[in-house]
Amino acid sequence: MKFTTKTEYGLVCFIYMSRHIDKETIPIKELAQQEKFSIPYLEKILQSLRAAGIVNSHHGKQGGYHLARHPSRIALKEIIEALEGGSTFDIPTFGVFCEPVIRKNIVCTHFSMCGLRPVWNKTKELLDTFYGSVTLETIAKEEREVKNLVGTPSNS
Repeated sequence: MKFTTKTEYGLVCFIYMSRHIDKETIPIKELAQQEKFSIPYLEKILQSLRAAGIVNSHHGKQGGYHLARHPSRIALKEIIEALEGGSTFDIPTFGVFCEPVIRKNIVCTHFSMCGLRPVWNKTKELLDTFYGSVTLETIAKEEREVKNLVGTPSNS
């Protein structure tokens, strides 16, 4: 499973915004400069997140973006879905390859007898549950603390 740079950049911006939650708004120029992202690409990302109700924007001289909710109430799954096409298009965080609804241009001739389908479905279930349990507040912490919170061995 791979995520696009849209999701990667969006998550980096969210971490920055979470760590600066005390600011009323964060100008897009500040985000772009701090994270070394292009402003036009960042605008597209933030528009998707605004449409999903995860960030709010303010125009004008003091304009910028801020989180629509506290970081503890924004799940990683919600961010991924907003940036990768998500529930709006009936695409889960892990698209099961053998489901014809998800991959309309692929016809699987082994659909009824394939042993992979239960494995892919379980993978989807596990990822959706895990990503739904990880909040923006969690991923905005230092790496060592996040490893402890999500149960990752310290040598990873």
